[in-house]
Amino acid sequence: MIQRTFAMIKPDAVKAGNIGNIINIAQEAGLKIVAMKMMKYTRAQAEGFYAVHKGKPFFEGLMNYITEGPLVAIIFEGEDAISVWRKTMGATDPTKAEPGTIRALYAESTTRNSVHGSDAVETAAAEIAYIFSGLSLVSLE
Repeated sequence: MIQRTFAMIKPDAVKAGNIGNIINIAQEAGLKIVAMKMMKYTRAQAEGFYAVHKGKPFFEGLMNYITEGPLVAIIFEGEDAISVWRKTMGATDPTKAEPGTIRALYAESTTRNSVHGSDAVETAAAEIAYIFSGLSLVSLE
C-alpha cells in the first residue's frame, strides 16, 4: 500500500553535514520526497511535537537537543513507507542498529540518534499535519 510518513533529520545529523547522505539512503530504499523543509523548532513547537513524552525523565534533554539547531522535516511516500523508513533508520540505539542503516552510520547515541520517523499511520498523519500544510505537498503524478 502506498503510504506517506513523516521523517526528521535531527540537529546532530544536520550539523554533521549528513542531510544528503540520509536522503540518498531513503531514496535508495524506494522512498520519494513529497515535501521537505529546513526549520528550527522553538521550545513551544518542540513541546507540541513531542507532547506525548511530556513528564518523562528524558523530556528536558530531548527539548534541549531538538531545539539546539536546524532540522530537516520531510514527508516520504512509497510502498509501505512507514515500515520502510523505520527499517532504513535502524534501531534507536546505534550499537544495536543493523549495519548500513542511518543510525548505524550517523547516530551519536541513543538520545542523539540523527533521525525520527512516524511509527504508525495515525502518528504519520498527525506529525505531517503538525509541520506541513496541504499547500506544501507536491503531487508525484
